[in-house]
Amino acid sequence: MSLASEATVIDVRLIDPQQRHAKVFATFESLAAGETFDLLSDHEPRPLHGQFLQQWPGQFSWNVIEAGPQWRTRVGRVAAGKSCCGSCGGG
Repeated sequence: MSLASEATVIDVRLIDPQQRHAKVFATFESLAAGETFDLLSDHEPRPLHGQFLQQWPGQFSWNVIEAGPQWRTRVGRVAAGKSCCGSCGGG
């Protein structure tokens, strides 16, 4: 898995709101198994997490690194054969 210092960082606060989720999804889809990126936001990304649960069940990890006022969430692609849904942050 990527180390924090090596992780790609997507600061959605700097992206047009209409383009944010598309950028996050494209970044996730470009990951190989075991790779991660950090998502920075000014709020808890619950709707985005819900979309991940629907689109990629068991294929991602979701770990909150920092919870407010800035939110940092580490999102990763789970290796094939793992069964984590991502909601617990395991993977």
